[in-house]
Amino acid sequence: MNMSRRTFSAALAAGAAAALISARSMAAAPPLVKARNIVLVHGLFADGSCWSEVIPRLQAAGLNVTAVQNPLTTLPEAVASAQRVLDRQDGPTVLVGHSFSGMIVTEAGMNPKVSALVYVAARAPDAGEDYTALAKTFPTPPASAGIIFDGDEGRLGEAAFLRDFAGDLPEAKAKVLYATQEPFQKALLAGKTTQAAWRSKPSFYAVSTEDRTINPDLERFMAKRMGAKTIEVKASHLALISHPEEITQLILEAAGQRT
Repeated sequence: MNMSRRTFSAALAAGAAAALISARSMAAAPPLVKARNIVLVHGLFADGSCWSEVIPRLQAAGLNVTAVQNPLTTLPEAVASAQRVLDRQDGPTVLVGHSFSGMIVTEAGMNPKVSALVYVAARAPDAGEDYTALAKTFPTPPASAGIIFDGDEGRLGEAAFLRDFAGDLPEAKAKVLYATQEPFQKALLAGKTTQAAWRSKPSFYAVSTEDRTINPDLERFMAKRMGAKTIEVKASHLALISHPEEITQLILEAAGQRT
């Protein structure tokens, strides 16, 4: 069957639009800027100490590092806690988020001091996107069944924490992390980002291939959608602890500290 000129033109335009959409985040991102400041944000079931393996490596490279203590109350309050730390930085800053805090990185990353974004097995929603609905289009990860609520306060049960969150860590170390777990408020999960910094900032993503907290294929989807420079690490959800060297090197690359 012959295609009319109008149909052909429409198909050609649609194909061109699709190509532009697939490349838009990379095309929009400015050149990488060398940064000496790194701001790290933790996610659910954790506190700022979860970066303890990455921080000394970054400091050894001569970088100024700050770990945000995410209040885990509401998304606006969590974003505000990161913004306060970003406002204290004295120049270009790489903003790094693990797990849930990818929501914070996506929103707070619009701060003009942020030169690049790094997502470590992290959520990476678009502006206004329902992340829960997006996640449901992929198989549910095992850790989800281990969340325990005491009223509006949630935490991960010990068995799920050791098996599905920190599965590639020595049990003794995983139990220490479990003991320092900071509960989160249910209201936090209802938050939606209003902006998507990855559409205009250079972005990097570390996929955890053995992740049982966020589906690895969902991580791959989000990384590809944002046009991020992506690495895959054979790790649990806690690659920042079990594979700190790989995560550090990705952050250094985002900071323009690697050639």
